[in-house]
Amino acid sequence: MCEGLGVVQHKTQIVAYVRVSSIDQNLDRQLETIGEVDRVFEEKISGGARTDRLALADCIGYVRDGDVVRVASMDRLARSLGDLRDIVDEITTKGASVEFVKEQQTYSRDTDDAIGRLMLNLLGAFAEFERTLIRERQREGIRIAKAAGKYKGRNRKLTDDQIAEARRLLSTGVPKTTVARGLGIDRSTLYRMLATPLSPVSPDTPVGGVAGV
Repeated sequence: MCEGLGVVQHKTQIVAYVRVSSIDQNLDRQLETIGEVDRVFEEKISGGARTDRLALADCIGYVRDGDVVRVASMDRLARSLGDLRDIVDEITTKGASVEFVKEQQTYSRDTDDAIGRLMLNLLGAFAEFERTLIRERQREGIRIAKAAGKYKGRNRKLTDDQIAEARRLLSTGVPKTTVARGLGIDRSTLYRMLATPLSPVSPDTPVGGVAGV
C-alpha cells in the first residue's frame, strides 16, 4: 500500500494454466513441469470451442501488469496456431507475459518484435503439426485394433450413482484426490467420468430405481 494514499498495489504473481487433452487426462504431470506458482487455473475439458474454456477466460481476466502465465507447452494453451497468437496477444496486452516451459520461450509486450513473432509462429505451427500426427497415430491404432477384433472402446468404471456421489463430495470441498481414492480410481479416470453424461432415466422408473411391475 502506498503510504498516505491508501492505494493497494498489485503483487506480481506467477499463475499456471493447465488443460487436459483427449490423450492425457492427468493434470499432475503438467503441474510438475510448471513448478511452484501462486495460483492454478485448471481446464477440465479437452476439446470444445474457445468460448467453452472458462478457466482460460478466468486466467486472462485475473492477470495484471507484470504477472506471468506459465504453461507446460504451447499445445496446452491453444489447439491451433491462430488461437495461440490471439491468446498470447490478449495476455501480453494486459502487461502480463506468457512462459512456455517445454519450448523454453517467454512472450511479453516488451519482446513483441519480428523475431519473437517468428518464433511464436514456428513453434506454434510445429505444436499443431505434432498434435495432428499424434491423433493420426491414435486413429490408425484404433483402426488396426478394430480390424483385429481387439478394440472395445473405453470401459465405464463408475455407475451413475457413484458419479453423482463424486460430484456431491466435490461440491462440498472434498479434494479430488480423496474422492478418486475412495472410489478406487485415479484422478484422470475421475475427470473422465465426471465429463460423462449420466444415463437417461426411464419415465417408468421411480426414484428408488425399481421399475413398476
